[in-house]
Amino acid sequence: MTETSRIEGEQPSTAATKRFKSVEICAGGGGLALGLESAGFDPVVLIDDHLVACETLRLNRPGWDVLEADLRTFDPSLHQQTYDVDLLSAGLPRVKGAAGASRANGSDPELELIRATIFLVHGMQPRALVLENMPDLVTKPAFEPIRQFVRDELVHLGYDLRWFVLNAADFGVPQDRRQGFLVALKGDAIYAFDAPVGLATKSTVGEALSRSMGSRGWRGAAEWAAQADRVAPTVVGGSWKRGGADLGPTGTKRAWARIGVNGRSLADQVPGPDFHFDPSADLSGFVKLTLEQVATLQGFPPDWQFAGRKTARYRQIGNASPPPVSRAVGLALRAALEAC
Repeated sequence: MTETSRIEGEQPSTAATKRFKSVEICAGGGGLALGLESAGFDPVVLIDDHLVACETLRLNRPGWDVLEADLRTFDPSLHQQTYDVDLLSAGLPRVKGAAGASRANGSDPELELIRATIFLVHGMQPRALVLENMPDLVTKPAFEPIRQFVRDELVHLGYDLRWFVLNAADFGVPQDRRQGFLVALKGDAIYAFDAPVGLATKSTVGEALSRSMGSRGWRGAAEWAAQADRVAPTVVGGSWKRGGADLGPTGTKRAWARIGVNGRSLADQVPGPDFHFDPSADLSGFVKLTLEQVATLQGFPPDWQFAGRKTARYRQIGNASPPPVSRAVGLALRAALEAC
């Protein structure tokens, strides 16, 4: 995806004729909601417990009903708009490790949010549920107690479900980013659901960022873009509680360095005319990415704005679900709902 492109079919009127209603929890910077919107799902309410994320959602979609609330204490009976919706979507914080996953009733905050999501299904009874998280939640044996808890609760409520993993690089996002998904549908609708299939070709970092790299007259932009001929490593948003705006842990920074990017910090603007790109030198000869460029590598359209200071904006970008992937899941889900 290039910087001048939009999510394919982004305008709701072109994505579908019939619109579906949704509720989104742990909405963050809006990547999941934006992709689902372009697939035909209009949120009646979005919930997040970070004020700055709520500000981002209101900034971009003033018509959305955004609530700053803790999901664990949220009572849908006090918000009648949450009833009779087609979809409950959740971009939940990543479960940090397998140590606490051996017990589905563990006290880790991330596990509590998974339980709160399932209990919200009890109260709302949506036609469908989409939950996005890390791939380990889908694939690793250590997380089987959580999967079994989710399975038992949803089957009891009349849902059937599928777990699957997608890579954003297969959906036009220039980034190696594996995502775990749960899709649950009431009745037999799950048999009409097919997990989306990715594209045959992948977009590279150089293709995605070449125009912006040269936007201030840097003469080396084309040279840099030519050697940045692969997808990016996973953009790591990090914790809301600590750390600054950098591109991730040591191993990830090394992967960025291999495509000429200094991942130790972010730039306030792209290189100027006199910047000298020298991949044989230390990191001072490498480019730094701007927040806007990182958002491009996450598949956000260029007109999507993020509220807050630099680190808060980066957290929202890095922790988001890439909108093109969310759109692909939404379109597959939409097809299943329309078939039943």
